[in-house]
Amino acid sequence: MENVYSAIKVTENVYWVGAIDWGIRDFHGYTTPEGSTYNAYLIMADDVTLIDTVKSPFKDEMLSRIKSVIDPAKIKYIISNHSEMDHSGCLTEAIDLIKPDKVFASAIGVKTLRELYHNQHEIIAVKDGETLSLGNMNLTFMETRMIHWPDSMFTYLAEEELLFSQDAFGMHLATLERFDDELSESVLEFEAATYYANIVLPYSAIVLKTLEKVAATGWKIKIIAPDHGPIWRKNLGWIIELYKKWAAQKPANKAVVIYATMWHSTEKMARAISEALAEAGVRTSILSMNHFHRSQAAYEVLEAGALVVGTSTLNNNMLPQMADTMTYLKGLKPANLIGAAFGSFGWSGEGVRDLEAILKEMKVEIAAPALSIRNAPNKGALEICQELGKTIAAELKNKLASS
Repeated sequence: MENVYSAIKVTENVYWVGAIDWGIRDFHGYTTPEGSTYNAYLIMADDVTLIDTVKSPFKDEMLSRIKSVIDPAKIKYIISNHSEMDHSGCLTEAIDLIKPDKVFASAIGVKTLRELYHNQHEIIAVKDGETLSLGNMNLTFMETRMIHWPDSMFTYLAEEELLFSQDAFGMHLATLERFDDELSESVLEFEAATYYANIVLPYSAIVLKTLEKVAATGWKIKIIAPDHGPIWRKNLGWIIELYKKWAAQKPANKAVVIYATMWHSTEKMARAISEALAEAGVRTSILSMNHFHRSQAAYEVLEAGALVVGTSTLNNNMLPQMADTMTYLKGLKPANLIGAAFGSFGWSGEGVRDLEAILKEMKVEIAAPALSIRNAPNKGALEICQELGKTIAAELKNKLASS
């Protein structure tokens, strides 16, 4: 159907023309129970410009929103800030339909788009700091490599004091509300933190440098328009400060106990350890990976100081759900954690040793030796688990005091 969807005005000269994906529930391993949006933006300058496109199945929705403002054939330029397929999936089709004069991306973006789509469309590479005149307006490009792909860049629209931030400051949240001040702060913080933990965390050192780089430009920014989730027009300082905090990865007075259990013996150990941590004054989250998703574990670890992990042993290995979770967390590179491994076993016990080895590979500071208990823990074994919790709490307290 034509023109079912309408553009939403962001400023006098900028419109949101993206798409809402109510159904997506997995984003390369990150669970998205609230869906997502793929944000694209139309700049109504002398030279009309489209910032990013959308995931391929949503092309018609984007075009419908554009048509509610202007004939797509009048778009002169398309800018690709990020070549990942949720933003470039319909780029080739959009170029064929719109026939813009020019398409721009970062130098690495040009290479990546060519490798993804293998077409002959000319895409022009822009340099870090380069400015493109739109007649009555100007765009300035900033390379933001590895936030979160090598091709990524920001685009700044000076006349509207608006920063198109691609995946930075985004979240996977499908709503009909387009702006941060239309949503509760608790929802914004949870979804932004979950997104940061699962997407941006490995690049935290680069995030800090990029925030400094943006501040050094002297750009006045009154709106941040990301490629996912709501547009920031009220809480800019708040989300920027959250990014600084998350990127610094300073340890907090929080422990996350993550485990998988076969016949509930490891679960009993996890409960005893968690109770002791909480009694010692440590805010404690406990997640059974028999029931939780790996991306929820990443969210909990984002603002933690201790990571305590447990497993039963199955076929001389840790349980598969713990192997999955630990592989995922290892790739996200959380920093400045202390931790320990624990678990029950029947006759071999390799699972706990393997967990401790992964903690060491993650550069987690081992607070106490791995604790293995044969079969079901008795009262004495559970008291040993409580002592482990107390030890971790004391070590975390010492770490916080020295940091």
